[in-house]
Amino acid sequence: MATTAMNSVEERKRLVRRLIGTGRGFAEQYGFRVTNNPGSLFQVLYLAILLGRSGDAGRAVQTAAALRDQGWDSPARMARSLHEARAKVLRSCGRRDADELASLLGDLARTVVERYRGDLRRLRVTARYDPGAERKLLGQLPGVDDEVIVLFLREVQALWREAAPVADRRSLAAARKLRLGRSADDLAELAGGGESERLAWLVGALARVDVERRYDEITQSARGR
Repeated sequence: MATTAMNSVEERKRLVRRLIGTGRGFAEQYGFRVTNNPGSLFQVLYLAILLGRSGDAGRAVQTAAALRDQGWDSPARMARSLHEARAKVLRSCGRRDADELASLLGDLARTVVERYRGDLRRLRVTARYDPGAERKLLGQLPGVDDEVIVLFLREVQALWREAAPVADRRSLAAARKLRLGRSADDLAELAGGGESERLAWLVGALARVDVERRYDEITQSARGR
């Protein structure tokens, strides 16, 4: 699309600066702090599961926030919650798969508690900070498939630097439309090479642009219009 493409090197640089400056990635912009503590990491993980199971990103964010606001903000607290209580919240958010999803979230929380004492940082230690091993262990958790792994790592690569570069399908779709590249490596170069925090913010911002369909707005801003 002529209205969205970045046609010069300087325009692309301005666009990258603009995107990185719009917020701290995807999850944080929607109210989920990405910090290296057990509660935050678990919330990002179940947000990733909800995003992966829904074509409606806004609904997924709303549902994750509703779960968190019930006090189920850590694996231990989610594990102690009742199935029917989780299902009720999910139904109130319009989830037709409320019972199935309530079971999955309970299984996920109990598994994280049993295997990692409720702390996903222990998964990272178990993997010895190897990105491939981290992906393998994440994939052994209930409800975590390849797409969920990418969505989770998209956010936490700012903290788990060995996992970078990671870009999900939405951020790559936006990058292609804006002519910023076609791969996570392309975006990492634009973000400054080894700067995994800047990369996480860039990738998250691109995903938000795609979710919110703000292509023209962001390109016109970068062009100074």
